Amino acid sequence: MSTRHWIQSYGSIPPEINADRFPSVNALLEAAMRQFADKPAFRAFGQVLTYADVDRQSTALAAYLQKVAGVRKGDRVAVMLPNLLAFPLTFIAVTKAGGIQVNVNPQYTARELEHQLNDAGVETIVVYDGATPTLAAVISKTRIKTVITVGLGDGSGATIPGPAVDESLRNAATLPAAIARGATLAFDPVDVSGADLLVLQYTGGTTGLSKGAVLTHRNLVANIEQFRAFMPDVLRRGEETIVTAIPLYHIFALMVNFLTCFSVGAENWLVGNPRDLDALIDVLKAARPTIFVGVTTLYAGLAAHPRLTEVDWSQLKLSAGGGAAVIEVVSDRWKSVTGSFIREGYGLSETSPVVSFNPQSTNGYTGTTGLPVPSTDVKLLDEQDQEVGVGEPGEICVKGPQVMRGYWNKPEANATSFTADGYFRTGDVGVFDAKGLLKIVDRKKDMIIVSGFNVYPNEVEALASSFPGVAECACVGVPDERTGEAVKLYVTRAPGAEVTEDALVAHCRAGMAAYKVPKTILFVDALPKSTVGKILRRELRDAH
Repeated sequence: MSTRHWIQSYGSIPPEINADRFPSVNALLEAAMRQFADKPAFRAFGQVLTYADVDRQSTALAAYLQKVAGVRKGDRVAVMLPNLLAFPLTFIAVTKAGGIQVNVNPQYTARELEHQLNDAGVETIVVYDGATPTLAAVISKTRIKTVITVGLGDGSGATIPGPAVDESLRNAATLPAAIARGATLAFDPVDVSGADLLVLQYTGGTTGLSKGAVLTHRNLVANIEQFRAFMPDVLRRGEETIVTAIPLYHIFALMVNFLTCFSVGAENWLVGNPRDLDALIDVLKAARPTIFVGVTTLYAGLAAHPRLTEVDWSQLKLSAGGGAAVIEVVSDRWKSVTGSFIREGYGLSETSPVVSFNPQSTNGYTGTTGLPVPSTDVKLLDEQDQEVGVGEPGEICVKGPQVMRGYWNKPEANATSFTADGYFRTGDVGVFDAKGLLKIVDRKKDMIIVSGFNVYPNEVEALASSFPGVAECACVGVPDERTGEAVKLYVTRAPGAEVTEDALVAHCRAGMAAYKVPKTILFVDALPKSTVGKILRRELRDAH
Protein backbone atom coordinates (compact mmCIF):
# COMPACT_ATOMS: atom_id res chain seq x y z
CA MET A 1 0.00 0.00 0.00
CA SER A 2 1.46 3.37 -1.00
CA THR A 3 1.79 6.18 1.53
CA ARG A 4 -0.15 8.63 -0.70
CA HIS A 5 2.58 11.17 0.07
CA TRP A 6 1.03 13.62 -2.41
CA ILE A 7 -1.75 14.43 0.09
CA GLN A 8 0.75 16.65 1.97
CA SER A 9 0.56 18.95 -1.10
CA TYR A 10 -3.27 19.07 -1.15
CA GLY A 11 -3.72 22.19 1.00
CA SER A 12 -7.49 22.74 1.17
CA ILE A 13 -8.35 19.85 -1.18
CA PRO A 14 -10.27 17.01 0.55
CA PRO A 15 -8.29 13.71 0.43
CA GLU A 16 -11.52 11.78 -0.27
CA ILE A 17 -14.62 12.49 -2.38
CA ASN A 18 -18.09 11.00 -2.17
CA ALA A 19 -18.40 8.78 -5.25
CA ASP A 20 -22.07 8.29 -4.38
CA ARG A 21 -22.95 11.99 -4.20
CA PHE A 22 -25.32 11.24 -7.06
CA PRO A 23 -26.76 7.70 -7.25
CA SER A 24 -26.24 7.74 -11.04
CA VAL A 25 -25.23 10.03 -13.91
CA ASN A 26 -28.97 10.26 -14.68
CA ALA A 27 -29.55 11.87 -11.27
CA LEU A 28 -26.68 14.32 -11.86
CA LEU A 29 -28.04 15.30 -15.30
CA GLU A 30 -31.62 15.64 -14.04
CA ALA A 31 -30.54 17.92 -11.16
CA ALA A 32 -28.73 20.22 -13.63
CA MET A 33 -31.66 20.29 -16.09
CA ARG A 34 -34.04 21.27 -13.29
CA GLN A 35 -31.79 23.88 -11.68
CA PHE A 36 -30.58 25.57 -14.89
CA ALA A 37 -33.70 25.03 -17.05
CA ASP A 38 -33.69 28.53 -18.60
CA LYS A 39 -29.92 28.77 -19.16
CA PRO A 40 -28.21 28.05 -22.50
CA ALA A 41 -26.70 24.56 -22.35
CA PHE A 42 -25.20 24.07 -25.83
CA ARG A 43 -24.44 26.24 -28.84
CA ALA A 44 -23.38 25.17 -32.33
CA PHE A 45 -23.68 26.69 -35.81
CA GLY A 46 -25.38 29.78 -34.34
CA GLN A 47 -28.11 27.66 -32.72
CA VAL A 48 -28.73 27.33 -28.96
CA LEU A 49 -30.40 24.73 -26.73
CA THR A 50 -31.37 25.54 -23.15
CA TYR A 51 -31.16 22.97 -20.36
CA ALA A 52 -34.98 22.63 -20.61
CA ASP A 53 -34.72 22.03 -24.41
CA VAL A 54 -32.14 19.31 -23.77
CA ASP A 55 -34.39 17.68 -21.16
CA ARG A 56 -37.49 17.73 -23.36
CA GLN A 57 -35.83 16.47 -26.55
CA SER A 58 -33.73 13.80 -24.81
CA THR A 59 -36.86 12.45 -23.09
CA ALA A 60 -38.64 12.24 -26.46
CA LEU A 61 -35.65 10.47 -28.01
CA ALA A 62 -35.47 8.09 -25.02
CA ALA A 63 -39.15 7.21 -25.59
CA TYR A 64 -38.37 6.51 -29.25
CA LEU A 65 -35.42 4.30 -28.27
CA GLN A 66 -37.66 2.36 -25.88
CA LYS A 67 -40.86 2.05 -27.89
CA VAL A 68 -39.63 1.96 -31.50
CA ALA A 69 -36.03 0.70 -31.33
CA GLY A 70 -36.78 -1.67 -28.44
CA VAL A 71 -33.84 -0.48 -26.30
CA ARG A 72 -33.96 -2.04 -22.83
CA LYS A 73 -31.80 -1.42 -19.78
CA GLY A 74 -28.25 -2.64 -20.49
CA ASP A 75 -28.60 -2.59 -24.28
CA ARG A 76 -25.67 -1.02 -26.14
CA VAL A 77 -26.35 1.97 -28.41
CA ALA A 78 -23.58 3.10 -30.76
CA VAL A 79 -23.14 6.86 -31.18
CA MET A 80 -21.01 7.86 -34.17
CA LEU A 81 -21.11 11.66 -34.08
CA PRO A 82 -18.78 14.65 -34.16
CA ASN A 83 -19.40 17.58 -31.77
CA LEU A 84 -22.95 18.44 -32.80
CA LEU A 85 -25.96 19.40 -30.66
CA ALA A 86 -27.19 15.87 -31.32
CA PHE A 87 -24.34 14.35 -29.28
CA PRO A 88 -25.44 15.51 -25.79
CA LEU A 89 -29.11 14.98 -26.72
CA THR A 90 -28.37 11.38 -27.70
CA PHE A 91 -26.13 10.64 -24.72
CA ILE A 92 -28.76 11.87 -22.25
CA ALA A 93 -31.48 9.92 -24.10
CA VAL A 94 -29.42 6.72 -23.90
CA THR A 95 -28.84 7.23 -20.16
CA LYS A 96 -32.55 7.92 -19.57
CA ALA A 97 -33.43 4.68 -21.36
CA GLY A 98 -30.91 2.80 -19.17
CA GLY A 99 -28.74 2.00 -22.19
CA ILE A 100 -24.95 1.79 -22.53
CA GLN A 101 -23.39 4.29 -24.94
CA VAL A 102 -20.72 2.91 -27.28
CA ASN A 103 -18.68 5.90 -28.45
CA VAL A 104 -17.57 5.53 -32.07
CA ASN A 105 -15.12 7.79 -33.90
CA PRO A 106 -16.95 9.11 -37.04
CA GLN A 107 -13.63 8.90 -38.92
CA TYR A 108 -13.50 5.11 -38.52
CA THR A 109 -13.24 2.94 -41.60
CA ALA A 110 -15.60 0.06 -42.32
CA ARG A 111 -13.16 -2.48 -40.83
CA GLU A 112 -12.84 -0.58 -37.54
CA LEU A 113 -16.59 0.07 -37.31
CA GLU A 114 -17.55 -3.55 -38.00
CA HIS A 115 -15.26 -4.82 -35.22
CA GLN A 116 -16.58 -2.36 -32.66
CA LEU A 117 -20.29 -2.87 -33.43
CA ASN A 118 -19.97 -6.65 -33.31
CA ASP A 119 -17.74 -6.71 -30.24
CA ALA A 120 -20.23 -4.57 -28.30
CA GLY A 121 -23.28 -6.42 -29.66
CA VAL A 122 -24.95 -3.22 -30.88
CA GLU A 123 -28.43 -3.26 -32.46
CA THR A 124 -29.10 0.52 -32.52
CA ILE A 125 -26.84 3.25 -33.92
CA VAL A 126 -27.10 7.03 -34.06
CA VAL A 127 -24.82 8.12 -36.90
CA TYR A 128 -23.69 11.37 -38.56
CA ASP A 129 -24.93 11.68 -42.14
CA GLY A 130 -21.34 12.01 -43.36
CA ALA A 131 -20.42 8.63 -41.80
CA THR A 132 -23.37 6.70 -43.25
CA PRO A 133 -21.41 5.32 -46.26
CA THR A 134 -19.08 3.57 -43.78
CA LEU A 135 -22.05 2.09 -41.92
CA ALA A 136 -23.72 1.05 -45.18
CA ALA A 137 -20.60 -0.93 -46.14
CA VAL A 138 -20.80 -3.18 -43.04
CA ILE A 139 -24.37 -3.10 -41.76
CA SER A 140 -25.22 -6.49 -43.28
CA LYS A 141 -22.37 -8.04 -41.25
CA THR A 142 -23.63 -6.61 -37.92
CA ARG A 143 -26.68 -6.98 -35.67
CA ILE A 144 -27.85 -3.40 -36.35
CA LYS A 145 -31.65 -3.14 -36.62
CA THR A 146 -32.27 0.58 -35.98
CA VAL A 147 -30.41 3.46 -37.65
CA ILE A 148 -30.99 7.10 -36.70
CA THR A 149 -29.18 9.59 -38.95
CA VAL A 150 -28.01 13.04 -37.84
CA GLY A 151 -27.60 16.22 -39.88
CA LEU A 152 -25.50 19.20 -38.82
CA GLY A 153 -28.37 21.25 -37.42
CA ASP A 154 -30.47 18.42 -35.98
CA GLY A 155 -31.86 19.14 -32.53
CA SER A 156 -31.95 22.90 -33.13
CA GLY A 157 -34.75 23.06 -35.70
CA ALA A 158 -32.35 24.58 -38.22
CA THR A 159 -31.50 22.91 -41.52
CA ILE A 160 -27.79 23.31 -42.21
CA PRO A 161 -26.49 21.96 -45.54
CA GLY A 162 -24.31 18.89 -45.08
CA PRO A 163 -23.53 15.44 -46.51
CA ALA A 164 -26.36 13.24 -47.81
CA VAL A 165 -27.36 9.98 -46.11
CA ASP A 166 -26.15 6.89 -47.99
CA GLU A 167 -29.14 5.90 -50.10
CA SER A 168 -28.75 2.19 -49.32
CA LEU A 169 -29.81 2.86 -45.70
CA ARG A 170 -33.48 2.84 -46.69
CA ASN A 171 -35.07 2.21 -43.30
CA ALA A 172 -33.13 4.85 -41.40
CA ALA A 173 -34.99 7.50 -39.40
CA THR A 174 -33.70 11.06 -39.12
CA LEU A 175 -33.07 12.40 -35.63
CA PRO A 176 -35.77 15.13 -35.92
CA ALA A 177 -38.29 12.48 -37.03
CA ALA A 178 -37.30 10.20 -34.13
CA ILE A 179 -37.66 13.05 -31.62
CA ALA A 180 -41.02 14.11 -33.10
CA ARG A 181 -42.35 10.55 -32.95
CA GLY A 182 -40.95 9.99 -29.46
CA ALA A 183 -42.74 13.13 -28.23
CA THR A 184 -46.06 11.35 -28.94
CA LEU A 185 -45.03 8.23 -26.97
CA ALA A 186 -44.90 7.63 -23.22
CA PHE A 187 -41.39 7.47 -21.76
CA ASP A 188 -41.01 4.80 -19.06
CA PRO A 189 -38.48 5.89 -16.41
CA VAL A 190 -35.74 3.30 -15.76
CA ASP A 191 -34.27 2.58 -12.35
CA VAL A 192 -30.48 3.01 -12.69
CA SER A 193 -27.82 2.66 -9.98
CA GLY A 194 -24.15 3.55 -9.72
CA ALA A 195 -23.17 -0.06 -10.44
CA ASP A 196 -24.96 -0.08 -13.82
CA LEU A 197 -22.87 0.27 -16.98
CA LEU A 198 -23.01 3.58 -18.83
CA VAL A 199 -20.21 3.76 -21.42
CA LEU A 200 -18.14 1.31 -23.46
CA GLN A 201 -15.04 3.36 -24.30
CA TYR A 202 -12.96 1.55 -26.90
CA THR A 203 -9.21 1.70 -26.59
CA GLY A 204 -6.35 0.13 -28.53
CA GLY A 205 -5.62 -3.54 -28.00
CA THR A 206 -2.31 -5.36 -28.03
CA THR A 207 -3.77 -7.74 -30.63
CA GLY A 208 -4.43 -4.83 -32.99
CA LEU A 209 -8.17 -4.87 -32.21
CA SER A 210 -9.61 -2.34 -29.80
CA LYS A 211 -11.36 -3.42 -26.62
CA GLY A 212 -14.14 -1.72 -24.69
CA ALA A 213 -13.36 -0.28 -21.25
CA VAL A 214 -16.49 -0.82 -19.14
CA LEU A 215 -17.36 2.41 -17.29
CA THR A 216 -20.19 2.54 -14.77
CA HIS A 217 -22.36 5.44 -13.63
CA ARG A 218 -20.37 5.49 -10.36
CA ASN A 219 -17.03 5.60 -12.24
CA LEU A 220 -18.08 8.81 -14.00
CA VAL A 221 -19.78 10.42 -10.98
CA ALA A 222 -16.57 9.76 -9.03
CA ASN A 223 -14.32 11.33 -11.67
CA ILE A 224 -16.58 14.38 -11.93
CA GLU A 225 -16.37 14.84 -8.15
CA GLN A 226 -12.59 14.29 -8.20
CA PHE A 227 -12.09 16.92 -10.90
CA ARG A 228 -14.39 19.39 -9.15
CA ALA A 229 -12.45 18.93 -5.88
CA PHE A 230 -9.25 19.97 -7.70
CA MET A 231 -10.83 22.96 -9.49
CA PRO A 232 -13.49 24.46 -7.16
CA ASP A 233 -13.16 28.08 -8.33
CA VAL A 234 -13.18 27.10 -12.00
CA LEU A 235 -16.50 25.28 -11.70
CA ARG A 236 -18.85 27.90 -10.24
CA ARG A 237 -22.52 27.07 -10.62
CA GLY A 238 -24.20 28.90 -13.50
CA GLU A 239 -21.13 31.02 -14.25
CA GLU A 240 -18.93 29.03 -16.65
CA THR A 241 -18.53 29.06 -20.43
CA ILE A 242 -16.54 26.33 -22.18
CA VAL A 243 -15.54 25.87 -25.81
CA THR A 244 -15.40 22.17 -26.75
CA ALA A 245 -13.10 21.59 -29.70
CA ILE A 246 -11.85 18.13 -28.71
CA PRO A 247 -14.21 15.27 -29.64
CA LEU A 248 -16.94 14.30 -27.19
CA TYR A 249 -16.51 10.63 -28.16
CA HIS A 250 -13.17 10.85 -26.30
CA ILE A 251 -13.52 10.17 -22.59
CA PHE A 252 -11.67 13.37 -21.53
CA ALA A 253 -14.09 15.68 -23.35
CA LEU A 254 -17.07 13.52 -22.35
CA MET A 255 -16.21 13.68 -18.64
CA VAL A 256 -14.74 17.22 -18.32
CA ASN A 257 -16.27 19.30 -21.12
CA PHE A 258 -19.70 17.69 -21.15
CA LEU A 259 -20.66 16.00 -17.88
CA THR A 260 -18.64 18.05 -15.35
CA CYS A 261 -19.49 21.39 -16.93
CA PHE A 262 -23.15 20.38 -17.46
CA SER A 263 -23.40 19.49 -13.76
CA VAL A 264 -22.60 23.11 -12.83
CA GLY A 265 -24.83 24.73 -15.44
CA ALA A 266 -22.09 25.83 -17.86
CA GLU A 267 -22.73 27.13 -21.36
CA ASN A 268 -20.98 24.83 -23.85
CA TRP A 269 -19.99 25.93 -27.36
CA LEU A 270 -19.47 22.84 -29.54
CA VAL A 271 -16.91 22.88 -32.38
CA GLY A 272 -17.36 20.13 -34.97
CA ASN A 273 -14.12 20.65 -36.89
CA PRO A 274 -11.22 21.94 -34.74
CA ARG A 275 -8.85 21.73 -37.73
CA ASP A 276 -10.52 24.85 -39.14
CA LEU A 277 -8.61 27.20 -36.83
CA ASP A 278 -10.14 30.38 -38.26
CA ALA A 279 -13.66 29.12 -37.55
CA LEU A 280 -12.54 27.99 -34.06
CA ILE A 281 -11.16 31.46 -33.34
CA ASP A 282 -14.49 32.96 -34.44
CA VAL A 283 -16.22 30.73 -31.85
CA LEU A 284 -13.69 31.69 -29.15
CA LYS A 285 -14.28 35.38 -29.92
CA ALA A 286 -18.06 34.97 -29.56
CA ALA A 287 -17.91 32.72 -26.49
CA ARG A 288 -15.23 34.49 -24.37
CA PRO A 289 -14.67 31.19 -22.50
CA THR A 290 -13.82 30.73 -18.84
CA ILE A 291 -12.59 27.16 -19.57
CA PHE A 292 -10.75 25.73 -22.57
CA VAL A 293 -9.59 22.13 -22.97
CA GLY A 294 -7.29 20.93 -25.73
CA VAL A 295 -4.50 18.62 -26.79
CA THR A 296 -0.97 19.90 -27.30
CA THR A 297 -1.23 19.99 -31.10
CA LEU A 298 -4.41 22.12 -30.93
CA TYR A 299 -2.77 24.54 -28.47
CA ALA A 300 0.32 24.71 -30.70
CA GLY A 301 -1.77 25.53 -33.76
CA LEU A 302 -3.76 28.19 -31.95
CA ALA A 303 -0.71 29.68 -30.19
CA ALA A 304 0.95 30.19 -33.58
CA HIS A 305 -2.18 31.69 -35.16
CA PRO A 306 -1.99 35.46 -35.79
CA ARG A 307 -5.69 35.93 -34.92
CA LEU A 308 -5.44 34.48 -31.38
CA THR A 309 -4.98 38.01 -30.03
CA GLU A 310 -8.45 38.96 -31.38
CA VAL A 311 -10.10 36.86 -28.65
CA ASP A 312 -11.06 38.48 -25.34
CA TRP A 313 -9.31 36.16 -22.87
CA SER A 314 -10.11 38.21 -19.76
CA GLN A 315 -12.57 35.57 -18.44
CA LEU A 316 -10.29 32.53 -18.97
CA LYS A 317 -9.63 30.66 -15.70
CA LEU A 318 -8.53 27.23 -16.90
CA SER A 319 -6.59 25.94 -19.89
CA ALA A 320 -6.42 22.16 -19.53
CA GLY A 321 -4.26 19.81 -21.58
CA GLY A 322 -4.20 16.05 -21.89
CA GLY A 323 -3.66 13.22 -24.37
CA ALA A 324 0.08 13.91 -24.68
CA ALA A 325 2.73 15.83 -22.78
CA VAL A 326 2.23 19.60 -22.69
CA ILE A 327 5.32 21.28 -24.16
CA GLU A 328 6.68 24.21 -22.14
CA VAL A 329 7.29 26.49 -25.11
CA VAL A 330 3.67 25.98 -26.25
CA SER A 331 2.37 26.69 -22.73
CA ASP A 332 4.52 29.83 -22.56
CA ARG A 333 3.32 31.07 -25.94
CA TRP A 334 -0.30 30.36 -25.00
CA LYS A 335 0.11 32.17 -21.68
CA SER A 336 1.71 35.21 -23.32
CA VAL A 337 -1.52 35.77 -25.28
CA THR A 338 -4.21 34.42 -22.93
CA GLY A 339 -2.67 35.00 -19.50
CA SER A 340 -3.29 31.33 -18.65
CA PHE A 341 -0.70 28.51 -18.61
CA ILE A 342 -1.72 25.03 -19.82
CA ARG A 343 -2.54 22.80 -16.84
CA GLU A 344 -1.61 19.21 -17.64
CA GLY A 345 -3.31 16.03 -16.47
CA TYR A 346 -2.94 12.29 -16.98
CA GLY A 347 -5.57 9.67 -17.56
CA LEU A 348 -6.83 6.78 -19.65
CA SER A 349 -10.11 5.50 -21.04
CA GLU A 350 -9.90 2.81 -18.34
CA THR A 351 -9.86 5.44 -15.55
CA SER A 352 -12.81 7.59 -16.67
CA PRO A 353 -10.18 9.21 -17.42
CA VAL A 354 -8.47 11.51 -14.84
CA VAL A 355 -5.80 9.96 -12.59
CA SER A 356 -3.76 13.10 -11.85
CA PHE A 357 -4.01 16.83 -12.56
CA ASN A 358 -2.27 20.06 -11.63
CA PRO A 359 -4.69 21.44 -9.00
CA GLN A 360 -6.01 24.97 -8.68
CA SER A 361 -3.18 25.97 -6.30
CA THR A 362 -0.59 25.33 -9.05
CA ASN A 363 0.23 28.73 -10.49
CA GLY A 364 2.53 27.84 -13.38
CA TYR A 365 3.79 25.17 -15.75
CA THR A 366 5.25 22.21 -13.81
CA GLY A 367 6.33 19.80 -16.56
CA THR A 368 4.38 17.11 -14.68
CA THR A 369 0.84 15.71 -14.78
CA GLY A 370 0.19 17.05 -11.26
CA LEU A 371 -1.02 15.20 -8.16
CA PRO A 372 -3.24 12.10 -8.06
CA VAL A 373 -6.87 13.16 -7.54
CA PRO A 374 -8.75 12.47 -4.25
CA SER A 375 -9.78 8.89 -3.31
CA THR A 376 -7.13 7.60 -5.71
CA ASP A 377 -4.13 5.45 -4.89
CA VAL A 378 -1.21 5.22 -7.29
CA LYS A 379 1.66 2.76 -6.93
CA LEU A 380 4.77 2.72 -9.13
CA LEU A 381 5.96 -0.87 -9.57
CA ASP A 382 9.24 -2.25 -10.91
CA GLU A 383 9.64 -5.33 -13.14
CA GLN A 384 9.27 -7.59 -10.06
CA ASP A 385 6.05 -5.79 -8.98
CA GLN A 386 7.87 -4.17 -6.06
CA GLU A 387 6.98 -0.59 -5.21
CA VAL A 388 9.74 1.90 -6.09
CA GLY A 389 10.76 4.96 -4.05
CA VAL A 390 10.38 8.67 -4.73
CA GLY A 391 12.40 9.69 -7.78
CA GLU A 392 12.55 6.13 -9.18
CA PRO A 393 10.63 5.08 -12.33
CA GLY A 394 7.93 2.41 -12.16
CA GLU A 395 4.78 1.27 -13.93
CA ILE A 396 1.83 3.45 -12.90
CA CYS A 397 -0.81 1.26 -11.23
CA VAL A 398 -4.08 2.86 -10.13
CA LYS A 399 -6.87 2.04 -7.69
CA GLY A 400 -9.88 4.29 -7.14
CA PRO A 401 -13.61 4.69 -7.74
CA GLN A 402 -12.97 5.97 -11.29
CA VAL A 403 -11.18 2.78 -12.41
CA MET A 404 -13.17 0.63 -14.86
CA ARG A 405 -14.65 -2.71 -13.88
CA GLY A 406 -12.72 -4.35 -16.73
CA TYR A 407 -12.78 -4.81 -20.50
CA TRP A 408 -16.00 -5.86 -22.22
CA ASN A 409 -16.04 -9.67 -22.64
CA LYS A 410 -12.24 -9.94 -22.28
CA PRO A 411 -11.54 -12.21 -19.26
CA GLU A 412 -7.95 -12.93 -20.37
CA ALA A 413 -7.11 -9.23 -20.72
CA ASN A 414 -8.74 -8.50 -17.36
CA ALA A 415 -6.65 -11.18 -15.66
CA THR A 416 -3.42 -9.49 -16.77
CA SER A 417 -4.58 -5.85 -16.51
CA PHE A 418 -4.87 -5.78 -12.72
CA THR A 419 -2.41 -6.58 -9.93
CA ALA A 420 -3.26 -9.27 -7.39
CA ASP A 421 -4.42 -6.54 -4.98
CA GLY A 422 -6.66 -4.85 -7.54
CA TYR A 423 -4.61 -2.01 -9.04
CA PHE A 424 -5.07 -1.30 -12.78
CA ARG A 425 -1.78 -1.62 -14.68
CA THR A 426 -1.58 1.35 -17.05
CA GLY A 427 1.55 0.19 -18.88
CA ASP A 428 2.87 3.76 -18.54
CA VAL A 429 6.05 4.48 -16.60
CA GLY A 430 6.11 7.41 -14.18
CA VAL A 431 8.19 9.04 -11.45
CA PHE A 432 6.95 10.78 -8.29
CA ASP A 433 8.84 13.72 -6.84
CA ALA A 434 8.93 14.55 -3.13
CA LYS A 435 5.81 16.73 -3.40
CA GLY A 436 3.82 13.93 -5.06
CA LEU A 437 3.85 15.39 -8.57
CA LEU A 438 3.69 12.61 -11.17
CA LYS A 439 5.81 12.79 -14.33
CA ILE A 440 5.30 10.37 -17.22
CA VAL A 441 8.70 9.18 -18.43
CA ASP A 442 7.83 6.41 -20.85
CA ARG A 443 4.72 5.78 -22.83
CA LYS A 444 2.31 2.93 -22.81
CA LYS A 445 4.05 0.12 -24.65
CA ASP A 446 4.81 1.58 -28.09
CA MET A 447 1.74 3.76 -28.51
CA ILE A 448 1.97 6.73 -30.90
CA ILE A 449 -0.02 9.92 -30.31
CA VAL A 450 -1.07 11.74 -33.50
CA SER A 451 -2.89 15.04 -32.81
CA GLY A 452 -4.07 13.64 -29.47
CA PHE A 453 -5.36 10.37 -31.00
CA ASN A 454 -3.86 7.07 -29.83
CA VAL A 455 -2.36 4.89 -32.56
CA TYR A 456 -1.38 1.34 -31.62
CA PRO A 457 1.47 -0.04 -33.78
CA ASN A 458 0.05 -3.58 -33.66
CA GLU A 459 -3.07 -2.47 -35.49
CA VAL A 460 -1.13 -0.63 -38.21
CA GLU A 461 1.27 -3.56 -38.61
CA ALA A 462 -1.54 -6.12 -38.78
CA LEU A 463 -3.23 -4.25 -41.62
CA ALA A 464 -0.01 -3.47 -43.52
CA SER A 465 1.14 -7.10 -43.21
CA SER A 466 -2.04 -8.27 -44.95
CA PHE A 467 -0.93 -6.52 -48.15
CA PRO A 468 0.50 -8.97 -50.73
CA GLY A 469 4.29 -8.81 -50.87
CA VAL A 470 4.85 -7.42 -47.37
CA ALA A 471 7.04 -9.89 -45.50
CA GLU A 472 7.41 -8.03 -42.20
CA CYS A 473 6.82 -4.54 -40.92
CA ALA A 474 7.23 -2.43 -37.81
CA CYS A 475 5.71 0.90 -36.98
CA VAL A 476 7.01 3.68 -34.73
CA GLY A 477 6.17 7.28 -33.91
CA VAL A 478 8.48 10.05 -35.11
CA PRO A 479 8.36 13.75 -34.18
CA ASP A 480 6.14 15.87 -36.41
CA GLU A 481 5.77 19.66 -36.17
CA ARG A 482 2.08 19.65 -37.11
CA THR A 483 0.69 16.55 -35.37
CA GLY A 484 3.19 16.07 -32.51
CA GLU A 485 4.03 12.60 -33.76
CA ALA A 486 3.57 10.86 -37.09
CA VAL A 487 3.41 7.18 -38.00
CA LYS A 488 6.50 5.77 -39.74
CA LEU A 489 6.39 2.22 -41.11
CA TYR A 490 9.46 0.08 -41.81
CA VAL A 491 8.77 -2.71 -44.32
CA THR A 492 10.65 -5.73 -45.67
CA ARG A 493 9.39 -7.10 -48.98
CA ALA A 494 8.87 -10.79 -49.71
CA PRO A 495 11.41 -12.18 -52.22
CA GLY A 496 10.56 -10.97 -55.72
CA ALA A 497 7.65 -8.80 -54.54
CA GLU A 498 7.18 -5.30 -55.92
CA VAL A 499 5.42 -3.36 -53.19
CA THR A 500 5.24 0.41 -53.67
CA GLU A 501 4.74 3.07 -51.03
CA ASP A 502 1.67 4.47 -52.82
CA ALA A 503 -0.03 1.07 -53.05
CA LEU A 504 0.65 0.26 -49.40
CA VAL A 505 -0.58 3.69 -48.21
CA ALA A 506 -3.77 3.24 -50.27
CA HIS A 507 -4.30 -0.19 -48.66
CA CYS A 508 -3.87 1.31 -45.17
CA ARG A 509 -6.14 4.24 -45.98
CA ALA A 510 -8.92 1.85 -46.99
CA GLY A 511 -8.75 -0.02 -43.68
CA MET A 512 -7.94 2.62 -41.04
CA ALA A 513 -8.89 6.10 -39.92
CA ALA A 514 -6.69 8.71 -41.60
CA TYR A 515 -4.68 9.60 -38.47
CA LYS A 516 -3.43 5.98 -38.21
CA VAL A 517 -2.17 5.77 -41.81
CA PRO A 518 1.66 5.84 -42.10
CA LYS A 519 2.95 9.25 -43.12
CA THR A 520 6.20 7.73 -44.34
CA ILE A 521 7.15 4.20 -45.37
CA LEU A 522 10.75 3.04 -45.50
CA PHE A 523 11.62 -0.23 -47.25
CA VAL A 524 14.52 -2.02 -45.55
CA ASP A 525 16.40 -5.31 -46.02
CA ALA A 526 15.82 -6.47 -42.41
CA LEU A 527 14.24 -5.35 -39.13
CA PRO A 528 16.15 -5.35 -35.82
CA LYS A 529 15.17 -8.32 -33.62
CA SER A 530 15.86 -9.72 -30.18
CA THR A 531 17.39 -13.15 -29.59
CA VAL A 532 13.89 -14.64 -29.51
CA GLY A 533 12.92 -12.97 -32.77
CA LYS A 534 10.85 -10.10 -31.39
CA ILE A 535 11.02 -6.97 -33.53
CA LEU A 536 12.72 -4.18 -31.56
CA ARG A 537 10.69 -1.05 -32.23
CA ARG A 538 12.82 0.90 -29.75
CA GLU A 539 15.91 0.46 -31.98
CA LEU A 540 13.96 1.82 -34.94
CA ARG A 541 12.85 4.82 -32.86
CA ASP A 542 16.39 5.46 -31.62
CA ALA A 543 17.74 5.24 -35.18
CA HIS A 544 15.40 7.98 -36.38
